[in-house]
Amino acid sequence: MRIPLLTLLFLIVAGPAVAAAPLPGFHNSPWFQESVRETWLEGSVHAVMNLPSDFDPGRPTRLIVFATPNGNTVEQTLGCRFERGADWHVDIQHVAAQTRLWRRLNPDENIALACVAAEGLSWPAWRKERPEYAAAIARIVETLRGWLPSKPTVTLACHSGGGSFLFGFINSAEAIPGWIDRIVFLDANYSYDDEQKHGDKLLAWLRGDASRRLIVIAYDDREIVFDGKKVVSETGGTYRATGRMRTRFEKDVSFTEQKAGDFNTASALGGQLVLHVHPNPHNKILHTVMVGEMNGLLEGLSSGTDRRGWGSLAAPRAYQEFVQPAPGIPARPAGAAGGRAVLESVAHASREAREQVLVQAVLEGNIPDFLRPWAPVDVEATDTAGQPHRASYEVLPDYLAVGSDDDFVRIPISPQSAQTIADAFGATLPTRKMVEDITEIASIRLTPRPLTADRESVAAFVKHNDLIEEQRGEVLRSALLAGIKKDVVLTNRLSEKPNRVAIFGWHFADGTPIQPLTIVHVNWYVDYSHGIRLVKRAMTVDGKPRDLKFLLHDARLHPLVSDEGVMEAGY
Repeated sequence: MRIPLLTLLFLIVAGPAVAAAPLPGFHNSPWFQESVRETWLEGSVHAVMNLPSDFDPGRPTRLIVFATPNGNTVEQTLGCRFERGADWHVDIQHVAAQTRLWRRLNPDENIALACVAAEGLSWPAWRKERPEYAAAIARIVETLRGWLPSKPTVTLACHSGGGSFLFGFINSAEAIPGWIDRIVFLDANYSYDDEQKHGDKLLAWLRGDASRRLIVIAYDDREIVFDGKKVVSETGGTYRATGRMRTRFEKDVSFTEQKAGDFNTASALGGQLVLHVHPNPHNKILHTVMVGEMNGLLEGLSSGTDRRGWGSLAAPRAYQEFVQPAPGIPARPAGAAGGRAVLESVAHASREAREQVLVQAVLEGNIPDFLRPWAPVDVEATDTAGQPHRASYEVLPDYLAVGSDDDFVRIPISPQSAQTIADAFGATLPTRKMVEDITEIASIRLTPRPLTADRESVAAFVKHNDLIEEQRGEVLRSALLAGIKKDVVLTNRLSEKPNRVAIFGWHFADGTPIQPLTIVHVNWYVDYSHGIRLVKRAMTVDGKPRDLKFLLHDARLHPLVSDEGVMEAGY
């Protein structure tokens, strides 16, 4: 998953860096050597695209667009290892891990995965609020295709309420586009409607090319009960929706029946159209079980292909080795190199190789113990309607460093590298307002000590670190510290020019920053004065849990963390 640090050090001496540069707009993921792009589309749709490490523009490219179920974020839908205290939603779908296994089985293709979630975490509710929802959904899919070098074929997939997204796309035109190659409903076809010509469009699309596939996975949910109450109405549920689909299709095609494990499978058009229905004899809630535990996405992606070596539509999980770690700061490895040794090893390396080694060291947990306890920051602000609110978030008490408590060096790195580490730690970069708030409450505020010579050299990184430590003396290292670096920040000004780094801060004692907010430098520029202070995404607003990334995009509450309005831009 990650290249060992010693291997990276060897590669710096023996040859070029091993990781290919990510596509424009993408940054390296901390996991599986993938790259990631994240943004908000149509002002209210959170989109994250994941590309494989070996993405090759010369190969055919397939994009899987997966619409999240109700109540689930993109991150929960993609999945990660479950750890004590985590939200259980992270361990039920594992769309990312299933896609990674599918990539292994298809080395002749680039397989990209884009996961989309509606603001409010409900596609049906999102649609109700937007009369032009169908056109918006079509634009979302086209935008995601446009992120890739050549317009790829697209697989549309979904779970639960995500089916509303897929049917919204089908509603957007008289015919389903030819570049859609596969449609997968994972217990998600609730809103199938003959009056909206869903069946007509799906059949016409299937008949347009024998390679196209429609896969539906559902179960008998008519009598399931939760907390003593029936879950679906007398006309609702995916069992009845699948029945409606079949009734329509049977007007034009004939189905063959077979038993496939626990499922009753009906197929037509030579396997282009497949309906898997679990009879559910024990009346269990199998809704998401069919997606994650039974490898539902893998079934939907592989049906009708010769790439079936992963298993079948049944437990256990076939993809477990591809589940990424839970976000958090890993323990420091025994015998990890000290900060000075790490910096000396890259003193004469290329900028790219240096960044790779520094990022890898941090991802492996080679950071001082004093950086591990997050420092609390409490702020108050009025929302856009004039109502007061209180927020609490947590930040690194000092700037990111490599090494141990006794031997560490703060590391200036690019914003893309910082974002990779932030992803791994469950964090993000601060805004200008957050830097101001952190500086104001810091228990230790040192006087800036600028350097003028060799500002971009590793020697300057180490020298400036020594100056800071000389100033700080014996002060408690876990105390919140400010006044020693310019912060790499998030700002909407990044949309003014592509591929820039935004820096701000390094305040004097009177609160005046040496560096006003600027995007003058290209995003690979790094000098000794740049610091990375991460902010934990998990926070509270008025005592209730919130995700900082979503708060930054909240039209009403963003003043708690942003003085630039809703934060749209990022790295």
